[in-house]
Amino acid sequence: MKIDILTLFPEAFAPLETSILGRAEENGILEFNVINIRDFSKDKHKKCDDYPFGGGAGMLMTVQPLFDAINSVWTENSKIIFPSPVGKTFNVKKAQELSKFDHLIFVCGHYEGVDERIFQLFDIEQISIGDYVLTGGELPTMVIVDCVARFVDGVISKESLESESFSNGLLEYPQYTRPQEFKGLKVPEVLVSGNHQEVEKWRQEQSLSRTQERRSDLLEDR
Repeated sequence: MKIDILTLFPEAFAPLETSILGRAEENGILEFNVINIRDFSKDKHKKCDDYPFGGGAGMLMTVQPLFDAINSVWTENSKIIFPSPVGKTFNVKKAQELSKFDHLIFVCGHYEGVDERIFQLFDIEQISIGDYVLTGGELPTMVIVDCVARFVDGVISKESLESESFSNGLLEYPQYTRPQEFKGLKVPEVLVSGNHQEVEKWRQEQSLSRTQERRSDLLEDR
């Protein structure tokens, strides 16, 4: 999968070179391309913002640099995403859907937003990561990219995907590792019993119990 990220702050995406995502790129599974929108500005000072018509607080990103930046990487097979609080809320189903594309383009907004005409010039899906506002689109882009990448074949094991939170509509069960006892707290006996059938039963019960306690809304959709 190729992922192009258009931003005014390319340095914000250094984490892409680390950990699981970094290894996936080294192995040729993912390809990241971070593009500076300022490089496409026709203003002699590389300005990419201006005051909104009609007045209002703050500045808007201008349409020309955005259009040219997107057009430089767009193809008929591209999926363009604009993280925004006005979009539909991101979830695991959307992450799985996006992971099927060969090419994703993320456009990171900043300031008070972007010139609305960019959404008329391109088919852009706006996606929200929650009911709050951030200072720019860089952080939500990282969240979406990280989540989507996990569903691309070869990035992580299928076993990990199948047993984590939301994979079956429930939250993940509690997990433990060595030492078996720490400060008087012991690992549940069933997990060291060697009885795999009982371990699986315990995990399912814990997933259901945790979901009922913390996210009962998830059970309404089952």
